[in-house]
Amino acid sequence: MNRRIELSPRLRMVAELVPQGAQLADVGTDHAYLPAALLLEGTIASAIAADLRQGPLSRAKATVQTYGLTGRIGFRLCDGLKGIRPEEANVVVIAGMGGETIADILSAAPWTREPGKTLILQPMSTMSDLRRWLWENDYQILEERLAREGDTLYTALLVSGGQMAPMTQAELWVGRNTPDPLRGMWLEQWIGKVERALEGLRKAKQEQAAPRRKKLEQVLSGLQDMKKEWDTWQ
Repeated sequence: MNRRIELSPRLRMVAELVPQGAQLADVGTDHAYLPAALLLEGTIASAIAADLRQGPLSRAKATVQTYGLTGRIGFRLCDGLKGIRPEEANVVVIAGMGGETIADILSAAPWTREPGKTLILQPMSTMSDLRRWLWENDYQILEERLAREGDTLYTALLVSGGQMAPMTQAELWVGRNTPDPLRGMWLEQWIGKVERALEGLRKAKQEQAAPRRKKLEQVLSGLQDMKKEWDTWQ
């Protein structure tokens, strides 16, 4: 049997942020590929695979059985972290969900801000809302990474409790600049999205659209400045 699970680029990015020896809680685990892969690789000491629905947990149990990991991963049918005690996990992964859903899960589990807890978050949407929520609720983003699958770029955030320096509107949308080789493509992608949104608002010519248009113009200017900064690093 192949004793290694080939993770997708998105999940491999998340896996690389997990520290050695972690007690992992994987929220929204689906097939449990991430905790199973990390156990097989010897990265983590233990794992809990949690999901809101029985179907994904059944798939997770099948993965565990296939790779000979029975008894090494616990399973929880629960909403977010509500079925996991703070002492059971020092690293929490929440991947493949919207930013607002991730914020709701963390809001219901304030222990995730405690010293010694590490969060690895991989939002699929509303990323600016998640970054703002983290900033306003005493979490700090320690690092952001990017991965590419086909034509799609994904980001992962390494987070812990603590105060974070204020972020600009553009940084809330795309994170702070890093020398990541995919960063230029990430910025170009978001510049294009904002430009298309602004074009739509300009065509609407509705008075109530003015505040939204002004905010997007501010975001676009910030993104363009960040792209220029990133280009100077190359």
